Amino acid sequence: MKAPRAPLFLERKTYRRRRLMDAARILPVVGLVMILLPVLWSSSEGGIGTAGETVYLFVLWIGLILAAGLLSRPLRAALRRETTPPAAEAGGDRDGVS
Repeated sequence: MKAPRAPLFLERKTYRRRRLMDAARILPVVGLVMILLPVLWSSSEGGIGTAGETVYLFVLWIGLILAAGLLSRPLRAALRRETTPPAAEAGGDRDGVS
């Protein structure tokens, strides 16, 4: 019988960054499903009409752009912190010569 493993610990920053990356990956799928909703509405009687569907699509489009922008800001900052060399953060050159 195997010994039980210790619980996996993830840093809070790493965990949140991964969840943001997951949200950024799922956003196009959610957008596609939301775009296809008017197709279901138009097949039923008494739908909201073409004008309502058009307004819905433009509001959805703007919402998806805003959501992508809000998700990209913290991800961009986190990835910039990961790829920045330690010498550049301290204000010195990579060679150690200022």
